[in-house]
Amino acid sequence: MAKKYKGRQIFMESLMAEGVPYIFGNPGTTENPLLDSLLDYPKIEYIMALHEGVAVGMANYYAQASGITGVANLHVGPGLGNGLGMLYNAYEGHTPLVLTAGGQDTRMRLRDPLLGHDLVAMAEPLTKWSVQPNSADELPLIMHRAFKIAKEPPSGPVFVSLPINVMEQETDNEPMPPTRMFTSPPPDPEGVKAAAELLAHSKNPVIFCGDGVAHANAVDELVALAEAVGAPCYYEGLHHHVCFPTHHPSCRDRLPADYSSIRKGMEGADTVLLVGGNFFEELWFDEGLPFSESTAVIHIEVAPQMLSRNFSANLGLLGDPKATLAALRDAVDATADDNFRAAVQQRNGGLAEWKTNDLASQEKRSKELWDNEPIAPSRLMAEIKAAMPKNAIIVNESITATTDLKRTIPFAERGSYYGTRGGGIGQALPGGIGAKLAHPDRPVIALSGDGSSMYSIQSLWTAVHHQVPLVYIILHNRTYRVLKLNMNIYRKRWGLAGERPYPHMDLTKPEFGFVDIARGYGMEAKQIAHPGELGDALKTALDSGKPYLLDVLTDGAV
Repeated sequence: MAKKYKGRQIFMESLMAEGVPYIFGNPGTTENPLLDSLLDYPKIEYIMALHEGVAVGMANYYAQASGITGVANLHVGPGLGNGLGMLYNAYEGHTPLVLTAGGQDTRMRLRDPLLGHDLVAMAEPLTKWSVQPNSADELPLIMHRAFKIAKEPPSGPVFVSLPINVMEQETDNEPMPPTRMFTSPPPDPEGVKAAAELLAHSKNPVIFCGDGVAHANAVDELVALAEAVGAPCYYEGLHHHVCFPTHHPSCRDRLPADYSSIRKGMEGADTVLLVGGNFFEELWFDEGLPFSESTAVIHIEVAPQMLSRNFSANLGLLGDPKATLAALRDAVDATADDNFRAAVQQRNGGLAEWKTNDLASQEKRSKELWDNEPIAPSRLMAEIKAAMPKNAIIVNESITATTDLKRTIPFAERGSYYGTRGGGIGQALPGGIGAKLAHPDRPVIALSGDGSSMYSIQSLWTAVHHQVPLVYIILHNRTYRVLKLNMNIYRKRWGLAGERPYPHMDLTKPEFGFVDIARGYGMEAKQIAHPGELGDALKTALDSGKPYLLDVLTDGAV
């Protein structure tokens, strides 16, 4: 006689087969089948959040940091609604994530049950696939397909509604084992040759890189190509990963989020190579394209729908970035002549000189502001650099202090830094927990602006409850500084008076009491008001072996 499975067993067995160690969630009554099943599956740990956005944020960063598909479980309509902001960030970040929500008994579908809504429709705009099983018979294939779709390029979130009666139904259908997938296509040799011809005849090439480089473990290949053609490499505006070593002579951080600034930054570029990113995400509208009409554009992506998406490229090259960049470098070497190599050497010399001057400028600026109160972000980053262990991970949502961070601390490899994607704030606090669970043997420091932290402050309770030892640093400047800077740009763009107040952009009256909040969640915490206290406070926090919060009063001037 065939073994019978309940729907909830199908769900849990599917997670086990995929090697999922954590479910990040905020429970409700319709999640009782899942919660009760945890007692029978001790290898899967439930990481509890006090808000659905925190659960999705943790799952997002866990997936980005571990390479394992994240799983989050929310509660019916309002719970899913609370998680949609963080789901947006995961969608924009191409995070492999299976998001679930318990649903009411489907036999009540037409009776307007308590907390009821069309969960599939709610999640659909922010997922690659959104589905609800009609019976337990469908669950094995749905779970198999959910993980497949979440992981295949371009990866991204999938939503599965789990009605309580379907979870309790029995089926003869067995859980489906995962398929070992090889989905990275090799590059077309003719395309590689054509791209190499463009680069080998370029007099001023420029490269832009996105998270796709890190996902493909292609950082070394990108560095080798940049050095071979003498090109600066810019990051896309928002990124999760280290895609190019930040202190390498060829590295440039980011250009502003408008086409005119990108054109100005690339002035004189005759060839642009785009690799693995959402090029380009604008904040301000400008006419035209982000590069001049005479610029040759080469675009490398692992998925065809990402190629030449927002503009027409001269050459679109589908392929695994690691293999494609290596093949392109070899083809450039084979094509290049002595004149090109001499020009590359000269360009690389200029890039190295620029980088040396840029890092020296940051160090000089830090020294000039060293004793300032409120504390200058440049000093805070220098103190973090001095205190952090060599294998430490930074989870960064310092927003307007990010430039100080990257110009101070060198990030050379994937896994040393996790930033934010999507632009929705509140990511660092849950993200720090996700990163630490993915890398339990490495210290994690999560940086957040004060305004951002309040979107997910409940994360502190989760860190204490599950004893996740990480250090939170709140840059407490008492303002939405980025909004003030953007207000300045807005007023200038629209010809408005600049000398005006910034309405509703200050976080005062009252100010946040982060130490009191942290201690209320059971977390050790300390406020740092004087720069001379930073070194000892950072050492104490890092040595504590516990969740710890430092509330650093920083300069918020614009």
